[in-house]
Amino acid sequence: MAVLRIGTCSWKYESWAGLLYSAPKGINYLAEYARQFDTVEVDQWFWSLFPGNRVVLPDPRVVEEYVASVGPEFRFTVKAPNSLTLTHCYNKDKGAPLTPNPRFLSPALLADLLGRLSPMRAHLGALMLQFEYLNRQKMPSRREFAKRLDSFAAAIPGAVPVFVEVRNRNYFDGAFLDLLGRRGFGFVVLEGYYMPPVVDVFAAHREFFLSQKTVVIRLCGPDRGGMEEKTGKQWDRVVKSRRDDLKKITAVVTDLLARGVDVYLNVNNHYEGSAPLTIRTIRELLGA
Repeated sequence: MAVLRIGTCSWKYESWAGLLYSAPKGINYLAEYARQFDTVEVDQWFWSLFPGNRVVLPDPRVVEEYVASVGPEFRFTVKAPNSLTLTHCYNKDKGAPLTPNPRFLSPALLADLLGRLSPMRAHLGALMLQFEYLNRQKMPSRREFAKRLDSFAAAIPGAVPVFVEVRNRNYFDGAFLDLLGRRGFGFVVLEGYYMPPVVDVFAAHREFFLSQKTVVIRLCGPDRGGMEEKTGKQWDRVVKSRRDDLKKITAVVTDLLARGVDVYLNVNNHYEGSAPLTIRTIRELLGA
């Protein structure tokens, strides 16, 4: 029987006190979170590449702390460090020449990461490779990207559940899907950040998704900055209802589950203003 897991993108928000947590501070957020949800997206380790090409990877002690805070059935979906997925280093000067990231899709960096995440292995639902919008300055062509990803895939242990997120809709074609299928990679269906709506992506490639063992759907929303301005980064209320869109998305989820496909549905505060309240609506629409 297919399994649906619904959770939030990160969990450390003081403004969820009263909504999800017993207090704004001085508590184990994750332990309280895990009493109500069975999955969460870990994005804190994504921000790993710093000036001077300095890389910071997860602290195994923190990984162990997180695992100790949840039950045996809980699952984490982890965004891989951007030191692994950025083609070029960040530069505040947008007019400066691009500096290639020497660790882009590095097997050695991956091995280091997986070693650090080993305490979480039994709880790892997905390791997500999130690639930014790749223009021609950062990646010459879709073919070159596929070539690099294909080569990197050979370094990934088969038991690691890898999912790929792209933010350039032109990359998402039949050849790319064939590569994912051949390498056993899943695809992250993203709502927001230059990508078509989830329902459109699913409609265009329904047979591919129905052939998968697991699908990850991330609801991020189209206007991160605007949502932060409306909420003041207080994530305890819905400021932009997307109920009509959620009806369509839950129909996609129902279709996947009916065909035996497991689903991770990760909800960001930026989608409506409060991820826990969005999940409340999703559960209502699913009749759960």
